[in-house]
Formats: sequence, C-alpha cells, structure tokens
Amino acid sequence: MSRLAVAFLVTALVVGTVPASATDDVGEAARAGQWQLAALRLPEAWRSSRGEGVIVAVLDTGVNGRHPDLEGAVIQGPDLTGTAKGLWGRHGTAMASLIAGRGHGDEHRGGVIGVAPAAKVLSIRVTLENGDPLREHQRAGGRDALAKGIRYAADHGAGVISMSLGGGSGAWEGSPSEEEAIQYAIARGAVLVASSGNDGGTGNRKNFPAAYPGVMAVGAVDRELRVAAFSNRQDYLSVVAPGTEIVTADARDSYVVSDGTSSAAAMVAGVAALIKSAYPGMSPYHVRTAIELGTRRQPADGHSPAYGHGVANALLALRAAARLDPPGPGLARPGTYFGDGPPPASRGPVVAGMVMLAAAMSARVLVRHRKRRP
Repeated sequence: MSRLAVAFLVTALVVGTVPASATDDVGEAARAGQWQLAALRLPEAWRSSRGEGVIVAVLDTGVNGRHPDLEGAVIQGPDLTGTAKGLWGRHGTAMASLIAGRGHGDEHRGGVIGVAPAAKVLSIRVTLENGDPLREHQRAGGRDALAKGIRYAADHGAGVISMSLGGGSGAWEGSPSEEEAIQYAIARGAVLVASSGNDGGTGNRKNFPAAYPGVMAVGAVDRELRVAAFSNRQDYLSVVAPGTEIVTADARDSYVVSDGTSSAAAMVAGVAALIKSAYPGMSPYHVRTAIELGTRRQPADGHSPAYGHGVANALLALRAAARLDPPGPGLARPGTYFGDGPPPASRGPVVAGMVMLAAAMSARVLVRHRKRRP
C-alpha cells in the first residue's frame, strides 16, 4: 500500500471518523505504515526472540490496555501524578504499542505490532499529556513522580524501563531523587531507556532523564536513516532509531502518525526486551553494549553527538548479545555515562585491584614506620 494511502487512512483515524477495529483496510494501512519493521530487521530478529517473559515498564501518561493492538499486553500500575482528571493515555498508549503491540485481526496481520510483541507492558503514569492545562499544577505537586515510578518498576519485575519524556515533557534539570532511583533500578537489573529530546534544531538542551548516568539516550532518524533535524545531539547519546512518520496506536482505539525521539526510545526499549528475553541473566551494561555494538552507520570515530554509536538494529543487537554471553574478560568497562550498572561479578577485577593497592600502601607505611625506628 502506498504512503499516500496510509496517510489518508491514518488521517481519518486521527480525527476520530474510523475506529481501529472497524475495517480490515485500516489495520492493514497501519501495518503497512510501519517502515521501522524492515529498518530494524525485526522479522529476522523474531526468529530468535519476541520478548517472552520480559516486563517493560512504560513511564508515561498511562496506557489504554483495551486498544485492539494491546489486548492482553498491559499490566496497569499506579498513577503517580496526583492528578486523576485531565487528558489521559494518548502518548503512553502510542509508546506501549511500539514496544509490545500485538496487532489484531486475522493472524494479527493488521494494526501496530511492537518490537517485542510477546513482552508485557507495565503502565506507570508519571506525567500528563502535552497541552493538558493541568500539567503545570502536576509538575509542582508531583515532582518525584518519575523517581517513584522508576523504583516501582524495579520492584515489580521490570527488566526494561522506557521513558519517552523528552522534547518538553522531560526536565531540563536533573534531581538527586531521580538519579538515585536510576542507580537503584540498574542495580536490580533493569535497562533504562529515554528519549534524547526534540529541540535539536533550536536549543539542543541537555534533557533528563536521558542525561542521567546509566540511561540509554536515544535520538531519531528518518526513513533514509538520516538524523532528524529535531533530534537532540549530545555527547551522552547512545544510539538513534526510527522517529519520523511513525504509526502508533492511539488512546481512542485508533491510530496516529507522529515524529519524535519518543518513538525512537520506545523502539530501543523493545530491542532491549528482545535481548533480555533471549539472555535473561545479562546485565544492563552488557545489554546496552550489545545494542551499541549491533548498530548500522556507525560513526568513523565510534561515536558522535548526532548518531551516538549508530542506528539501532534488532537483529545485529541480538547477534552482538550472543557474542557477549557470557561476557568475555576483555570487554571494555562502562564509560562516563553508564554509572554503577555492571553486576557485582564484573566488579571483581576492580575490587581485586583496590585490595592490592591497599595492601601496597599498607606495606609502604609499615616500611616507613620501621625506618623511623632507632
């Protein structure tokens, strides 16, 4: 089906004239518009993993688990915003569909299918929709909602935590409570992913939670795998992924097409779920390493503020994970922006080195002390 036909049908859905379940043509158009399936090489990746057994926490505006493409996929968690009223679930439903959408219809061939269609989504509402008049009030009253949401996700079995909170819905300044929550989640084995932000063409500000140590910051590329103009460019960027003309489920049981690093981050969270499913014991650091090693269009120097380590690719990431399982002794240590991610076992060489250093220093003190004796 042509891009024009897809755009026409999805436009009808956005204005609410056609529900997602009303016609097979709508579902087929939604699936045909998912150009990321080929870009990420998902049909091939699904031969190895579909995300079975993995819970992906979606920290967002809430998720409509009754959408035809998300039936049976959603676990409803708490609303931490302190604001029960207002707009609800549009952005969060869209992100959840990109992660774990199942599609619908005959053999699930219609509708949106996510990167990890066998994974479960844990919906945790931590923010309100952009444009919601109650948003400013929520920011003042629910400042620690994100930190609480991260801890809740880690305590309730989330192997991956997806935070598409960039480009205005995130914060321009970090907080100790959020950073501590992130390190807590990493220590419990969770991979954290966040959108880099959508003001790359203007302010290009450092955006949180993407900028926290330990979080995979994800930027966006278009159909030609070129970095989108709006995608934030930062030295802590991990990878980029599809983020323009993205078809997603909508909270009103329909579909919508949008651009943004939010979609790109959700897809990378799905790739992390594929790896966690195939290699359940793999640490967050090594999952991240596999995703970064398994990229296309890698910068000549290995990393750039625009592309990070390259364009994410599910199949190549799974292949890289296979080479890292179990992690070899020569694997590089985490960089500045990873934090305390590696499991205790991988800290052995560091601990041993510290013990040897302490012993050497003690010996020097003892020798000096003896030399001072008459």
